[in-house]
Amino acid sequence: ENAENMYFFSDLALTLNEPEERVAPTDSRLRPDQRLMESGRWDEANVEKQRLEEKQRAVRRRREAEAVEALEEGKDYEGYIPLWFERKVDPMTGELICVYKGGYWEAKDKQDWSMCPDIF
Repeated sequence: ENAENMYFFSDLALTLNEPEERVAPTDSRLRPDQRLMESGRWDEANVEKQRLEEKQRAVRRRREAEAVEALEEGKDYEGYIPLWFERKVDPMTGELICVYKGGYWEAKDKQDWSMCPDIF
């Protein structure tokens, strides 16, 4: 109903970005620039997007510096490790895939997001 007013998106597509309570603070639906854009505050959204991108660049630079330092000291450096997924080789295809390793739903039930990085 009214698809012509919603860019002909399906019901599912229209609801994918709807806010949801009690999600991880890293959930992309919580991106402040996105929320500003959706409320029509374009200039503020652009400023916020620039801030987020610079924050991401700073984290990347820090990780790269840590990797160089570890290499110089002869230590191993694991780098970024995803919280909810792990990389594995698919036994059928031999391709590298990401497999859910657990923990998200338990953290959501407890509302314990202490392990989540501050990405926004």
